Amino acid sequence: MANKKTENGTAYIEINNARYELPIYKPSIGPNVIDISKLYSQANVFTYDPGFTSTANCSSTITFVDGENGVLLYRGYKIEDLVEHADFLEVAYLLLNGELPNKIEKAEFDEAVTKHSMLHEQMSRFYQGFRRDAHPMAITCGVIGALSAFYHDSTDINDPHQRMVASRRLIAKMPTIAAMAYKYSLGQPFVYPRNDLDYASNFMYMCFSVPTEEYKVNKVLADALDKVFILHADHEQNASTSTVRLAGSSGANPFACIAAGVASLWGPAHGGANEAALNMLEEIGTTDNITQYIKKAKDPNDPFRLMGFGHRVYKSYDPRAKIMQKTCHEVLDVLGLKNDPLLKVAMELEKIALEDPYFVEKKLYPNVDFYSGIILKALGFPKDMFTVLFALARTVGWISQWKEMIADTEQRIGRPRQLYIGNIDKNFKKIQDR
Repeated sequence: MANKKTENGTAYIEINNARYELPIYKPSIGPNVIDISKLYSQANVFTYDPGFTSTANCSSTITFVDGENGVLLYRGYKIEDLVEHADFLEVAYLLLNGELPNKIEKAEFDEAVTKHSMLHEQMSRFYQGFRRDAHPMAITCGVIGALSAFYHDSTDINDPHQRMVASRRLIAKMPTIAAMAYKYSLGQPFVYPRNDLDYASNFMYMCFSVPTEEYKVNKVLADALDKVFILHADHEQNASTSTVRLAGSSGANPFACIAAGVASLWGPAHGGANEAALNMLEEIGTTDNITQYIKKAKDPNDPFRLMGFGHRVYKSYDPRAKIMQKTCHEVLDVLGLKNDPLLKVAMELEKIALEDPYFVEKKLYPNVDFYSGIILKALGFPKDMFTVLFALARTVGWISQWKEMIADTEQRIGRPRQLYIGNIDKNFKKIQDR
């Protein structure tokens, strides 16, 4: 596996009659990258790239997205193969360590994560400080940030062992943190994790069981949730992942960095997309209304937009959406919701959008959020928990990216530049003269 930068020629830029050479690096796959890191010191100029959409802020061996061809790779493995043949913790091990585990490594990792799933008992009191109607993401963000106050033995980022312990703790405790946030919003007692359940089943147990009756986890539903987790585990240098890396570049402890990632994910343009897609389907209501809403989506003067279609990166069918569509049918079958009106709207909307020249030309294909919202709703999760589940799964990717960044000898503290267009020569007046 390639893990070093390979030069692939030289680019030249001319500024004020001076010519500068810029190295070009060849990736394992994807477009070449021009190194501009020394341009400021050599030519006293910055580059301008709002949103960093054309800028690589790091080199990485973890995840690759080919938006043009609808490809998603975790450590070189196709997402379709991982969803079909691996479970979430196996994928977590892969993202963290670079290779799939053997049986012994898998057993040790599973046991370590399972044994770390409980929270410090004093943390349960921390929840009481939130209002009962607090958004679960607000609670999740706060509790994760507070982990550094309880687990001092895994905050030294320069100690490889402590980094490993912190990584496993975060992956193990996220389901417990999320489930407790959910239970708190309902006014129900917290449910402790069980060591005899797998990762997804344990999370469902903590969310949906109550002390007054026995709760048995449905394997089909738990497997569907496990697939949702795998599909959301990592997605290259998105907003929240870049936030984690930027926070980590200052030397912040891992718990603080992941809390920063949660805060970034909370934005509706990022982690809230599946909730927005579900809201849209509910607004459309029935298949009879689809034609009307398609017209609204095409009207540039109408504020209505088709949510769950198109993607910032994918310019063809999101590979995750294909998997989610199949999983969606399996879940609704088991729950007897095959005639669910939302699914009917989704199926018909997808069919029209894939055939309508307007959407085809604009490459507005269904993305993973289009189906995941329906699945999570069918499993029993309220909409305000959708982004929490996204954060639970993405914690694995965040931690993997954070670990890679810490070990990268080229990494520096993040310091984006700016194009300053403000005033430069204003005279100060004392307050009595203003």
